[in-house]
Amino acid sequence: MNFNDVNIPEKLVPSNYMQLGIAALRSKQRQFKELLEKRALPENGWSDEDIEELVHQLSSLDSNNFPHKLGLGEREARIACRLVARRHYNFGHGIGRSGDLLEAQPKAAGSTLLARLTNALILDLMRSIGLPSCSGCFLVPMCTGMTITLCLQSLRKRRPKAKYVLWSRIDQKSCFKAITAAGLVPVIIPCEVPNQALYTDINMFRDKIQDLGADNILCLYTTTSCFAPRNSDDIVEVGKMARQSDIPHLINNAYGLQSTDTLRRLEKANRLGRIDYFVQSSDKNLLVPVGGAIVASFDDKLLNDVASSYAGRASGSQTLDVFMTLLSLGRKGYQSLFTQREENFAYLKDRLGKFAESQGETVIGTRSNLISIAITLKNLLRDSNDSKDITQLGSMLQLRGVSGARVVVPGQKKVIDGYEFIGFGSHHDSLVVPYLTVAASLGVKREEIDKFLTIFEKCWQQLNQSHHKSEN
Repeated sequence: MNFNDVNIPEKLVPSNYMQLGIAALRSKQRQFKELLEKRALPENGWSDEDIEELVHQLSSLDSNNFPHKLGLGEREARIACRLVARRHYNFGHGIGRSGDLLEAQPKAAGSTLLARLTNALILDLMRSIGLPSCSGCFLVPMCTGMTITLCLQSLRKRRPKAKYVLWSRIDQKSCFKAITAAGLVPVIIPCEVPNQALYTDINMFRDKIQDLGADNILCLYTTTSCFAPRNSDDIVEVGKMARQSDIPHLINNAYGLQSTDTLRRLEKANRLGRIDYFVQSSDKNLLVPVGGAIVASFDDKLLNDVASSYAGRASGSQTLDVFMTLLSLGRKGYQSLFTQREENFAYLKDRLGKFAESQGETVIGTRSNLISIAITLKNLLRDSNDSKDITQLGSMLQLRGVSGARVVVPGQKKVIDGYEFIGFGSHHDSLVVPYLTVAASLGVKREEIDKFLTIFEKCWQQLNQSHHKSEN
């Protein structure tokens, strides 16, 4: 309510008291007005109360919340359970229209405003942390893998005769299944493995383009963020190749927004080569529940192709989560998390390196992977030939509350949609030395790292002691 337009009698409240309250409300309304007009992240995070007040105001613009509402359509955003309605702040229409994620909705001005404002805030954040050339992005209410499938489908409309996707191997199921889900043929490019770390095989990319013909290739598909000891793909060289061959370049940047190095390489790959789309997970990069991904491009005209490839109307739940989270953090709050993560990565790598040296192990050097770390396990149970003895380390860590750590051992195989991967988990066929991977991702705390290292060292000692006892 705008109290400036209401004549409130002195009998209800003294005018001087009322003016103090109106001044406070006016300040809050200025904050809302500035956000809507500038479409930029506030420097400082907002209070929960202010965020909720704005969200309620936006929700009131949707037709299902009109006091005189008479709904005679087949979809009227009716919500049976009050708990569900409260959880979603009475937003029920979703975002976009059937078949286009970026279209406005005649029944839902508030939902449309929420979606477009959220996309603007994400773009403002991405530009401010290291992607000034990014010209557009939008949030898709699907996981990263399915969003990559959506990008592939949009590329197929532009290149209907092309069926091959040249994919630099990374052992993560969803990014591979994104290709087969789109009905395309994956051409797997193995990584080069000098000194245990994995690098993009640029020459094999070049050879495959020559063998298959550029017109038959839908895109070159690379990855930035991944489990060590795999490095980020050389997106700059692949980008140059994409430009020279006139082939689209799609990048799986799942959690790459957290890394200054990755952001620099994205900018450089765009400047010197070609990037059509790069896709990032909202939960990993923005600390919201799983279920959303961000499609971004250095050419915003390309984004309409992806938005119009979506079948149906989309959920607004992920948009609401991201919108509220960004307002809660503000630019300074996110930048603080960003800086802490990079500092904590350096701390974790240093501490793991000292432990590795004390045990005759190695932290595998990965120059372009500054999120995930791999430590060899060659001397753990050195006399045992049973990989189960080594994988027990992962179970022990899990039972003690350590999540996300992965033990990778030689000999594992996996078949995904008819394609066999040897040495699955290691990103290549010829793994010799087992290893453990851990990551310093956005939001990790120094105390968590210290506790993990204490538990890891105890588990290591316990495994070695139990093995020596069994030998005696």
